[in-house]
Amino acid sequence: MEKQFKQMASLIGDPVRATIMWNLMDGKALTATELALMSDTSPQNISMHLTKLVEGGLLSVENQGRHRYYKYSRKEIAYAIEALTTLLSPSTTNENFNNENFQAIKYCRTCYDHLAGKIGVAITDKLLKQRIIVTDKQGFELTNKGKKWFADLGIDIDELQLQRRSFLRPCLDWSERRHHIAGSLAAALLDKMLSSDWIRRTKNSRAMVITSKGQKVFYEMFTISV
Repeated sequence: MEKQFKQMASLIGDPVRATIMWNLMDGKALTATELALMSDTSPQNISMHLTKLVEGGLLSVENQGRHRYYKYSRKEIAYAIEALTTLLSPSTTNENFNNENFQAIKYCRTCYDHLAGKIGVAITDKLLKQRIIVTDKQGFELTNKGKKWFADLGIDIDELQLQRRSFLRPCLDWSERRHHIAGSLAAALLDKMLSSDWIRRTKNSRAMVITSKGQKVFYEMFTISV
């Protein structure tokens, strides 16, 4: 296991490969050309790095026409990358305190396929307070009240629990240093927010914009003022 850990750490630790892994955090599959531009490197160099990440089991590739799209091979990898950012010291993140995009990312962003940032943590707090979810030895557990609450939103709990991935788990938020919810349930909640136009994605950023409709819903559902 130690040998495998060292191999995994060396894969992620390279600056170009770290940039690749970071830029896939918004959940979009990207081409080698897009990743080369983001990494400020040549097509030949990015190809070599992508091959190593695919062979190492961190990325998967899908052919679509003449394009090849790269993404995380499994969702748990996104959680691991997000967790690594919690190792950043507060002084490091404070260097970007006045950066407008950085503030937007801290406030409300995606963590791969679920909601994070100040709003993500605040929603998790309210779900706990309302006993829609409760803490247990594994992290979080959905209550019977919670099953009805999510069903009322049109989210099929039984279908989500059949998926071959974590259903509900805590994810440590790097900017808030507290947990928000992750897993298929959290992903379904984010999908509901997007399809209902409570929040919207922003171009070339993980930051999310809360709409006026979303502001009203967030206050009614979670007593969160945004």
